Amino acid sequence: MYQPANAVRLHVSLAEIDPPIWRRLVVPSDWTLDRLHLVLQAAFSWTDSHLHEFRIGGLRYGDPDQLEDGFGGPQTFDYTGVRLTDFTGQDLTFTYLYDFGDDWTHVIRIEEWLSLDPLPRHAECTEGARARPPEDVGGPWSYADFLKTIRDTNHEDHSSNLRWAGGHFDPDWFDIDLINKDLRNTFRKNTSRRLHQPKPKPSGR
Repeated sequence: MYQPANAVRLHVSLAEIDPPIWRRLVVPSDWTLDRLHLVLQAAFSWTDSHLHEFRIGGLRYGDPDQLEDGFGGPQTFDYTGVRLTDFTGQDLTFTYLYDFGDDWTHVIRIEEWLSLDPLPRHAECTEGARARPPEDVGGPWSYADFLKTIRDTNHEDHSSNLRWAGGHFDPDWFDIDLINKDLRNTFRKNTSRRLHQPKPKPSGR
């Protein structure tokens, strides 16, 4: 018996970063773009402390109250009225921009429409790689400089940059269990997300 699609598998990667920072997510297809925004924040461990918007088919979607004042450009359509299911069947790639200063562009590709039974109550990360850059690091190019600095113990900014990043930063760190815990808590009130990645526990002798 035919079952209509009720979920979608998305591949999400940060643009202008090599090696890529990416996540593969399964999301209920009736969720709106404002909910997808919160899913992306959780999946990449962002802190939701900057402006954001989606760009789909040349149109701009977001919170009009935040984006209309002081930010010129195309009209902003309210993303609370747009569901992922509105794009059912389409082989679509679109973008999500977070932080209009650092310009973290997430390239989102719809990989497959799914019929799941039961439908999960929350988004799930099934695969991924590498840690998201530190908040306010300055964008992809500044992030590359940041990585060079923390790898060079002789660099004059090595210690200060490492302290700014919480005392530890591993660009290859990826904890799928921790990400899925954040995804399960995505819509809970007063949910806070760590600013820095967890420090590694000392290895036992």
